[in-house]
Amino acid sequence: MNKTNNTMDDQEQEQTLVSHLVELRQRLMWALGIILLIFLCLFYFANDLYEYLSAPLTALLPPGTSMIATDVTSPFFAPFKLTLVLALFLAMPFILHQMWAFIAPGLYQHEKRLAVPVLASSIFLFYAGIAFAYYVVFPILFGFFTSVGPENVAVMTDISSYLNFVLKLFFAFGIVFEIPIATLLLIWTGATTVKDLSGKRAYVIVCCFVVGMLLTPPDIISQSLLALPMWLLFELGLILARVFVKSNDEEIDEESVKPQI
Repeated sequence: MNKTNNTMDDQEQEQTLVSHLVELRQRLMWALGIILLIFLCLFYFANDLYEYLSAPLTALLPPGTSMIATDVTSPFFAPFKLTLVLALFLAMPFILHQMWAFIAPGLYQHEKRLAVPVLASSIFLFYAGIAFAYYVVFPILFGFFTSVGPENVAVMTDISSYLNFVLKLFFAFGIVFEIPIATLLLIWTGATTVKDLSGKRAYVIVCCFVVGMLLTPPDIISQSLLALPMWLLFELGLILARVFVKSNDEEIDEESVKPQI
């Protein structure tokens, strides 16, 4: 009898695992499908998108100069790559929604209440980091680079090199702007406390400049433009933790205690 029950339990667990894998595959297919759909919609405007992306640099180039393509395939593949990455960025809310729908059934109620604003805030902050890089950092950065070169050197940037440079900064600033969320989650999970992180502020500031040195080009301007927002976002995370985590402690304790039957 026990063997029969064990066999039935094993079959149920196997069926549950298979159903989860099937659901995961379906949600991944939906995510890839939406990325492809957005890409196909944007590909017709690929050249226009690249012109808009390169505007912070081209507006500062000396008269008579322009961007160049040093590779035969660059005029096609640079806008193609940009459109593909842009489709991925725009599809991120849908991708995160699919992830949330997959993991939500296994969460407690208080975890769901925290996860929803965290996911929404992470999307907003990622886009905010990209916007900050494009509208604030790029004009300052390119204005500096185009003005310090020798007078007899014409500034004509390769389109592929420019795209790789810009995407690297976009990704760096997008990830950096997630610092408040990461700080909040660390404190909420009990990995650390607001007091401990506040006491290590000096080390955090040093780490911000080290990360800025690793993720940006080797100049003090771009490093500072990344490190200073990192520090301010860390302080924002501490403020959110003081307000949000403290207000949810009692609610979490109540839901964590399950009635014994």
